[in-house]
This record gives sequence, C-alpha cells and structure tokens, in this order.
Amino acid sequence: MIANHDILTAFAMTLFAGLSTGIGSMIAFFAKRTNTRFLSASLGLSAGVMIYVSFMELMPEAVALLGESRPERTATLYMLLAFFAGIAAIALIDHFVPEDENPHEIHSDDEYRQRRKLQRTGIMMALAIGIHNFPEGLATFASALTDMSIAIPIMFAVAIHNIPEGIAVSVPIYHATGSRKKAFWYSFLSGMAEPVGALVGMLFLLPFWTPDINALLLAFVSGIMVYISFDELLPGTEKFGHHHYGVGGVVAGMAVMAGSLLLL
Repeated sequence: MIANHDILTAFAMTLFAGLSTGIGSMIAFFAKRTNTRFLSASLGLSAGVMIYVSFMELMPEAVALLGESRPERTATLYMLLAFFAGIAAIALIDHFVPEDENPHEIHSDDEYRQRRKLQRTGIMMALAIGIHNFPEGLATFASALTDMSIAIPIMFAVAIHNIPEGIAVSVPIYHATGSRKKAFWYSFLSGMAEPVGALVGMLFLLPFWTPDINALLLAFVSGIMVYISFDELLPGTEKFGHHHYGVGGVVAGMAVMAGSLLLL
C-alpha cells in the first residue's frame, strides 16, 4: 500500500513542474506592449515550441504506446486518426464562432481586431497546453510513486520545457489586453493542469488509465497545437511586419524544446 507521505511527495513534485509555467508567464511583466519585434519573435517562438513538441515528442510517444499491443503500421494509423481528429475539432470550433466575433474574418486592419485575435490565440493556446499538461501531470505523479530516481529528472525536464509554454500563452494575452495580471493568470492556470492531472489521477484515473488512452490523447493534442501554430501563430508573425524575427522565434522555440527533451 502506498504511504500518505509518498502520495504528498508525488503531488508536490507535480505541482513544482506545473508552477514553472509561471516563470515563463512573468516575461509579460518585463515586456513592452508596443514592441512588435518582440511580439513577432514570441509568436514565432510559441509556434516553434508547439510544432516541435507535437512532431518530436507527443506523436512518436503516441506511436510507441500504441505499438505495445499492435503492429507499428496499425499504431501509426491510430495515431494519425487521433491527430487529424484534433485538427478537425479545433477547426470546427473556429468555424462555428460567428463571423462578426471571429478574429479570423478580417473586416478591417484596425488595432481592435488585431488585439481580439491575439487574445483568442492566447486563450486557445492556454487550453491546448492545459490539455497537454494534464497527462504530463499524471505521468509525473505516477513515476514519483513508482521510482523516485526516474521521477526527479522527469520533474525537472517537464519544469524546464513548461517555461517557454508559459511565454507562449502570456505574451499574446498581454499584447491583446494590456493586462499583465491576465497574461500571468492564463499562463499560470494552463500550468495548473499538471497538479490537476495528478489529483484526478490519484482519485479516479490510475486504476483505469491505459497506454492507449494516453496515446490517443497525446496525438489529439498534437493536432490542436499544429493547427493553432499554422492558422494563428505564424500568420500573426507576418501581420506585424517582422518576418525574420518570427522565423528566428520559431527556430529558438524548437531549440529550447529540443534542449529540454534531451534531459528526459
């Protein structure tokens, strides 16, 4: 039987990993709202983070998990179905937002509409990252209960790569609203999905959680992240007229995520 102090230690480790998004979100406290170069680079960085983590971490992990009980070709097929289901789901959400409120329907290039688009982008990223962080929290919690020597490096690796995720959420929210508090709290709450994942896992899911469920969720979230990156983030870098800053941000985001994943 698992001791109470082991459960509390595992939960505390997951909370630490989730709180690290707050470090990234604090970038908004030091950013200048009028610095469109920084905004373009940050949107590019956000896209780089989300694209890299989707194609280099989440999707391969989904195939590996699905491949434990079926041929690799079948596992890949199931992963791709879940991936495109994620794209379809977020595209439907985008489609059914009324046109007069949908920032993708450009009626004018005024500052108001640009801010509305940025705010929506930040909120959608917070949702996608929060969904992504949920199974991460469950994984950190479960590993801490199983083997602390495995759990500690996982905790630090998750914490490090949560920092750019915090930036990805906070910067567009801040530029859209001018509120550092809103930017911080949206980013902070997306990170809190990790301890929530641990809590739900502790109470309900661990007895029923399967590698297949985990794998399909990872692939589904990958689809959401890739859609957001190509439909909102990358066009956003062009809109502010700093193409090369955006490209540099993409490369930097990929490099940061590559470095953090090497720690796993």
